[in-house]
Amino acid sequence: MKLAYEVAIPEKIRRMKQRVRWQEPLLINRNIDQTKFVLDDGLSDDEEFSFFVVGDSGSGSHRSHNPQRQVAELMLPHHDQCRFMLHTGDVIYLVGSSEYYHQNFIEPYREFLAGAENYHNIAYDKMTFKLPVLPVLGNHDYYDLPIFWSLVSLGTMPIRRLLKSKLALDVGWHGSRAGDAYAKAFVDYLKAFSSTEQLIEHLDKHYNAKTNTGYCLRYEPGKFTRLPNRYYTFRYGGIDFFALDSNTFNDPLPIPTTSEGIIQRRQLEQHHQQLEQQKQEIINRISQLDPNKPNEAEELDDLQGRITQIEEISVDIEKQLAPKQKSAVDTEQLEWLCSKLVESWQDKEVRGRVVYFHHPPYVTEATKWQQAQTLAVRKRLREVFNKASLQLGSIRQNRPIIDLVLNGHAHCLEYLQTKDTGHADSGINWIVCGGSGFSLRRQRTEGVELFEFENEQRLVATSHLFIGRNGHGSQKRRPYSCIRIDVKAGDIPQFVVRPMIAEWHQRQWNEYEVEPFTFGG
Repeated sequence: MKLAYEVAIPEKIRRMKQRVRWQEPLLINRNIDQTKFVLDDGLSDDEEFSFFVVGDSGSGSHRSHNPQRQVAELMLPHHDQCRFMLHTGDVIYLVGSSEYYHQNFIEPYREFLAGAENYHNIAYDKMTFKLPVLPVLGNHDYYDLPIFWSLVSLGTMPIRRLLKSKLALDVGWHGSRAGDAYAKAFVDYLKAFSSTEQLIEHLDKHYNAKTNTGYCLRYEPGKFTRLPNRYYTFRYGGIDFFALDSNTFNDPLPIPTTSEGIIQRRQLEQHHQQLEQQKQEIINRISQLDPNKPNEAEELDDLQGRITQIEEISVDIEKQLAPKQKSAVDTEQLEWLCSKLVESWQDKEVRGRVVYFHHPPYVTEATKWQQAQTLAVRKRLREVFNKASLQLGSIRQNRPIIDLVLNGHAHCLEYLQTKDTGHADSGINWIVCGGSGFSLRRQRTEGVELFEFENEQRLVATSHLFIGRNGHGSQKRRPYSCIRIDVKAGDIPQFVVRPMIAEWHQRQWNEYEVEPFTFGG
């Protein structure tokens, strides 16, 4: 039994290009940059500003609590002090379906939307934000349902009813349609224009922000709040922000055909079988629990997290085992990032750089560090940073190539710093913000130091803060989180990070803030 299906990387890219009419002649002739926008709020020149970060939020109500709404309420007192919200992906669980945008996004974040007083009538593909919400795609935002989920048959209905009634998994009757729901919710869906005249009128109205080379989209809070593409960049307060789609460069490297590779494949196949057995045992346990009893409802919530975690590990293994000649890599996006980083460093008006995307290259959550997708993202991001660093030469003056990287995917809040990795991703600050609503995960038992093994063992990163599921039994704690980041003035910006926590413990909510930490400057 599989809960989710994911289309291949080339298909993700192809469909997303169709939705934005990627580089059609009409847009090229107008010198429109489809990867850039201007956030036109009248304040973008201020060197001191604040913004929110959330991630992996898109769940509905758990059996006894609604963590995503609780996290949203943590942000409300800061609403007027922050300029925008970055979302690190997995906007909608479990399969990114448009069916769940109202329950899992519009309702919990209603105060961020124009027309909040009438939020019940806001359509997911007609959202306009008072406070800009600037997301990237998570893996769940791309997922679809395996074909048997979509078939109404006697064989599938019992398991569907079991999982929906006992685990409250938001699977519905269809998935994201390869990211289509996300695109209609957040991206400027140019494919919808049926005539050239309509498209020209739209471009005249909304793609009139001037750039060095032409024009780009103008994002106007409360009026027009669309993103130009699945990956994009914008500048605010002298900081360049780069939003990436890591779902198209996370394909695991092929397993070698050597004797070691054969052993590795057999081990993966065995592990996959064990996971399927564990999943069946969980389903059997689910059938014995009563969601109307508080203690059993909490166990069901834990099982929900466990079954989706198993599914995630299974997908990672399946991607490794899939027959392929070479990995599918979104070279166009990675080359774009490299060139934009070089341009950013060569621009004297830019004083800092922030990159955000879904899959974390550095993380100490229990299952992620050795996942094949983690290794692939880390390798490919390093290649980009190395290439850009080589082109820049001494211009960086010993500053890290990026001031801050923000990720999700791991259901926790974590702050790490890279050491000397032997690559251009050394000395970077990394924050994983993926604990904003879905079932939380624990930290690994191996410790807070991350090592790599090539010719010799090398310490590559250290975790300084981890907030995730902890404790057992009656002492189990579920600290859901978001962060506020204050950016200070100066040629080299200082970042003050303020974690905000809503903890579910013994069927009660407790709110608290963790001591802020600072870097840069």
